[in-house]
Amino acid sequence: MGRLRRFEEHRFLGTRDDMVVYDCDDDEQFAALEERFVADDLLARNLISAVAPDTLAEARNRGFEPAVIAPSGVDS
Repeated sequence: MGRLRRFEEHRFLGTRDDMVVYDCDDDEQFAALEERFVADDLLARNLISAVAPDTLAEARNRGFEPAVIAPSGVDS
């Protein structure tokens, strides 16, 4: 179970530039979010969002769509 610094208490984190929510308890989704967090400087650009209550339903209620991560080795 991974967590981003400053968001240790949150399971679901959304990216506001593409309105995708990531489940930090899912290893593949967390890896994808962590890569974007650094590469796109999401924190400095104020493009990362936590929701409360910390549920997928609340994230969807706020307009986020769940992340879809292609399985390893599969071309998109």
